[in-house]
Amino acid sequence: MPRFAANVSLMYAELPFLRRFEAAASDGFAAVECQFPYAFEATEVAAALRDAGLRLVLFNAPPGDLEAGDRGLSAIPGREAEFRSGVERAIGYAAELACPRLHLMAGLAGDEGPAGAGPASRARQRAVYVENLRWAARRLAREGITALIEPINPRDVPGYLLNTQAQAHEIVAEVGEPNLKVQMDLYHCQIVEGDVATKIRRYLSGVGHMQIAGVPGRHEPDLGELNYPYLFELVDALGYEGWIGCEYLPRGGTREGLGWIARWR
Repeated sequence: MPRFAANVSLMYAELPFLRRFEAAASDGFAAVECQFPYAFEATEVAAALRDAGLRLVLFNAPPGDLEAGDRGLSAIPGREAEFRSGVERAIGYAAELACPRLHLMAGLAGDEGPAGAGPASRARQRAVYVENLRWAARRLAREGITALIEPINPRDVPGYLLNTQAQAHEIVAEVGEPNLKVQMDLYHCQIVEGDVATKIRRYLSGVGHMQIAGVPGRHEPDLGELNYPYLFELVDALGYEGWIGCEYLPRGGTREGLGWIARWR
């Protein structure tokens, strides 16, 4: 059976962040994920997890300055020191929160200067991306943490450097570190390239975490273009034993929208 983790950055938004953990546990979740826990002390988040009896299975490394437009630093030339400092900060949180996976966001194409993302710029960003990921994967391996990269659709994040499953798995192969995996979000995959079941069959062995949301609205996975019951049965049949993060925006109250999950418990 699929193992679902509530994304408490998007779900339970009707509650203050630290109260979302208890709500997720009350609704039957055994695990959660989040995007950025850094607005709170790691000890505060750890206490919320402990009190709710939950495990945290994923969060993101610091993405840079979100308000200034940053969407990750892994592939941004000239900001390597900031990227590494962010990874070290994330390691401190991961240790306190007992979290085994860390998503390293790539960033936007062309962020290295005003010339934009021409061929030379793309080549430079890829080289920096591979170098940063290799360093990060080795550093995280010392802590027993899996590093993840995620293809993200350009509709939600225009200009994001990494968009397709093929691109992500090519990067992983080039980096060549065993604890670097792909975070496969079926919402992004459907928007960018479709043919989701075939992509799962082709790439699942290199996937370290999955996420879901309905397409096109990024709401509960019970409406939209994707046949999630079929896809859940497929990943079960293929032997996937990891977590599936529910990274969606509830159409209304979070609890009221959880009817879709009942058949999988």
